[in-house]
Amino acid sequence: MRWALRPRGPAGLRALGGLGRPPSSSSSCSSSSASGVRQPDPDHGKYRATVLLPRTAFPMKLLGLQQPNTELHVQQKCGFSELYSWQRERKSKEDFCLHDGPPYANGDPHIGHALNKILKDIANRFHMMRGSKVHYVPGWDCHGLPIELKALSEFGGDTQSLSPMEIREKAREFAKAAIAKQKSAFIRWGVMADWDNCYYTFDGKYEARQLKVFHQMYDKGLVYRDFKPVFWSPSARTALAEAELEYVPEHVSRSVYVRFPLLNPPPQLASLLDGSSPVSVLIWTTQPWTIPANQAVCYMPKLKYSLVKCSNSGELYILGAERVGSVAATFGTRFEVISTFVGADLESGSCAHPTIPGRVSPLLPANHVTMTAGTGLVHTAPAHGMEDYSVASDHKLSMDCLVDENGVFTEGAGSELQNKSVLEEGTDIVIKMLQSASNLLKEEKFIHSYPYDWRTKKPVIIRASKQWFVNISDIKATAKELLKKVKFIPGSAMNGMLEMMDRRPYWCISRQRCWGVPIPVFYHKTKDEFLLNSQTMEHVIKLVEQHGSDVWWTLPPEQLLPKEIVTQSGGPDGLEYVPGQDILDIWFDSGTSWAHVLQDTGQSADVYMEGKDQLGGWFQSSLITSIATRKKVPYKTVVVHGFTLGEKGEKMSKSLGNVVDPDVIINGGQDHSKDPPYGADVLRWWVADSNVFADVTIGSASLAAAREDVNKLRNTVRFLLGNLAGFNPETESIPTEEMYVIDQFMLHLLQDFANKVTEAYKQYDFGKVIRQLQVFQNRELSKFYFSIIKDRLYCEGEKDPKRRSCQTVLAEILDVVVRSFAPILPHLAEEVFQHLPFEKEPKGVFRTGWCSTSPVWKKPGLEEAVEGACAMRDSFLGSIPGQNATQFNVVIVIEPGLLFEIMEILQAEETSSTSQLNELMMASQTTLLAQDPIDLPADVTEVKGTFLINLEGGDIREESSYKVIIVPTTKEKCPRCWKYTSESSETPCPRCLEVIAGK
Repeated sequence: MRWALRPRGPAGLRALGGLGRPPSSSSSCSSSSASGVRQPDPDHGKYRATVLLPRTAFPMKLLGLQQPNTELHVQQKCGFSELYSWQRERKSKEDFCLHDGPPYANGDPHIGHALNKILKDIANRFHMMRGSKVHYVPGWDCHGLPIELKALSEFGGDTQSLSPMEIREKAREFAKAAIAKQKSAFIRWGVMADWDNCYYTFDGKYEARQLKVFHQMYDKGLVYRDFKPVFWSPSARTALAEAELEYVPEHVSRSVYVRFPLLNPPPQLASLLDGSSPVSVLIWTTQPWTIPANQAVCYMPKLKYSLVKCSNSGELYILGAERVGSVAATFGTRFEVISTFVGADLESGSCAHPTIPGRVSPLLPANHVTMTAGTGLVHTAPAHGMEDYSVASDHKLSMDCLVDENGVFTEGAGSELQNKSVLEEGTDIVIKMLQSASNLLKEEKFIHSYPYDWRTKKPVIIRASKQWFVNISDIKATAKELLKKVKFIPGSAMNGMLEMMDRRPYWCISRQRCWGVPIPVFYHKTKDEFLLNSQTMEHVIKLVEQHGSDVWWTLPPEQLLPKEIVTQSGGPDGLEYVPGQDILDIWFDSGTSWAHVLQDTGQSADVYMEGKDQLGGWFQSSLITSIATRKKVPYKTVVVHGFTLGEKGEKMSKSLGNVVDPDVIINGGQDHSKDPPYGADVLRWWVADSNVFADVTIGSASLAAAREDVNKLRNTVRFLLGNLAGFNPETESIPTEEMYVIDQFMLHLLQDFANKVTEAYKQYDFGKVIRQLQVFQNRELSKFYFSIIKDRLYCEGEKDPKRRSCQTVLAEILDVVVRSFAPILPHLAEEVFQHLPFEKEPKGVFRTGWCSTSPVWKKPGLEEAVEGACAMRDSFLGSIPGQNATQFNVVIVIEPGLLFEIMEILQAEETSSTSQLNELMMASQTTLLAQDPIDLPADVTEVKGTFLINLEGGDIREESSYKVIIVPTTKEKCPRCWKYTSESSETPCPRCLEVIAGK
């Protein structure tokens, strides 16, 4: 074919590196396909041996148990167990401390553990690779009721006669067994730590540190004993804190509307209430059993109330003005409003108690009263409500509690109620008492969210008792101010934590159990007095540090107290005090972990990372104890993740059969066709790929998708490894400035990828890491770069600079890509490093740092050259859908100007089958002209287009027209490279002949 001569432009732009357009997010070349380009056939004739096909022993897939078995081999060969100690011993200017919130030692490892531990490990491995010395001490929460209940269940029969030490020894055994199981699983998941030096809340030194924090808080007046209403678990016979509750939304209560007959009308309403007709105030409660403990009825002074007449009975009632319509509808009647007034007008009025003759219930103002439900008037039982208690404190009301530790009425409630369970038979009897007194107006079932003991799964009550408390109100202001300096991820989590703090009037830290750390207090045998001071606490702390908290139950009282105190208190034989039997809330146990674990880190961690339930739990108890003792927040960043759910978003439960066992994920179930062995890396990929800042789902579909993603990544690195065979980056790399433009462009994209991935890791957004990796892998590598370089890799001479240029880039891509996913897939990353063709004894990916890029890779101007060529390639490939691009020659005609000069960088000669431009076009031959050719065959296709060049931040803008002419080739297919560039199908093309001759 003969082309007309054309004027040639300059050899290329002199300052290509200075072209200033930033890379676009969606390069046209990234979405182009190979459109029918075929790889050289390794079995094709006598030239097969001359084609440089990929060579690597790295397997494309690991089938069945090969995956978990390979991971175990990698862990052993690559020193996973020594990695933490190695990085702790190296010199580093930066420290990174992730403080491990202790999982509970009461069961087998579950998928929630996997989510949490793997997230932490990804963060730790990233910071370690970045050069920081990582401080991460795994721990376990070892005390508390669930463990105690499990221990008691193993005794069987009557456990009331068991001594505290019998229970404690069994509980300790149970906790140790659970720890061993969980620790083994965490190691198998690839979690990096010094597993021989963990922290345990039942360790004597840990317990002593905890008691020191208690001591400091007591000395500052923040810990006190009082008679207050607290959440009480009748099923566990102990007080609970808010963090130990779970709210059941479908709980059914027997709600009642009750009237309190008005005894003394409020003076402000005397003229309205003439006394001729009896008037009652209406209340509504979902806890009828608390009626016998009523001490008052409360109103909101600023709200409006109405006196109404019932159309059915003719009776007069007082209730909130906003509630008149809804209450009348509930009663199936109409209320005639006689008068409306403000709540303050109810001052000084009083009512008759609805079940106890002769008892008076005053009408009292209270700010907690609302009109959102009920009647706008609130029945007040100080022993059974937090707000009720506040009203009683202000007005000196009785706070007697008529309910004991088992949740049954005491003798003080009267013979009819005594020994009746308040939540069962007791409720029924109280309702009957209201009926007998003609004060029950309506009973109905009410479905609402109600607190349950999160351990026994039984309803709780609010019950006043003598407990030990932390004064939250004195800490809240400081806590809120200091929390503003903490980074929360996601940011909304801070509001959640502040809201939970606001709802918490005080923190009850005493528990009526024996498996825990004792509150070091001594009670007088006959008087309502206790003994607790610095002298007694320091003595107990020293004993606990040496022997553990068992001493509280094993030593006689006279040894638990300092000698001088014993002497002052009646001597050994007449000691007036006995040790208390309450233990500390386990949230106090874990909440003081900073004091023990962070001693050598300035007692402040870079990160706390736990589930969203810890906003009211460990995050908060850690904050309170830290601020109380040293006015310092124990963390700089708080990362909050969601819960794990079944594949359809449902809560996991054994009854539903949707519980996902991490061990089955890794090693497979009994039937591998149903539960295949995925290995730990697939589990880790699922964790990283999930939107962990919300609840995450897991099931067979999501695990299969994760495995497919990991296998695609395997194929990508396998391609890279295979094409690096016989290449030594140390001696055979090509300098960047001497590379092909497309190779330089890939380094430019690689640096951008490395920067984005690094930033995503810094923000703990591991899902974004995976998205960036997949975009780079699929768009920039598989669909673009890999598809156009195969001819150069396979068919050029082995040591040809053009091929070495490409291999230099492939080596850099492999290094950056593997390091970018190493924190997520540590087993795969180390497996890849074991197959590096140029490393006889690889040091390992985790011991050699993070992604390394060079500033010289940053060349935004390259974008114009490559994107311009890709725009023309898209025009070419779009015109031959489904056809082999090498069966065509391409003529590109560009009007003289900047775009033409840029294209000349890619192809200096007029026509070429081996130029950079032709490589990008993927045709057999490309011709670059500044004007239309004179002669063209009849069967050509022409496509026109324009390309906007934008350089130097917009200072240089030029839109150029181009024409792509697609001409069917007249040459034969080369038997070696399969391009249509040969004179005969039996004879290689000139390029291939030259390469073969070189061999």
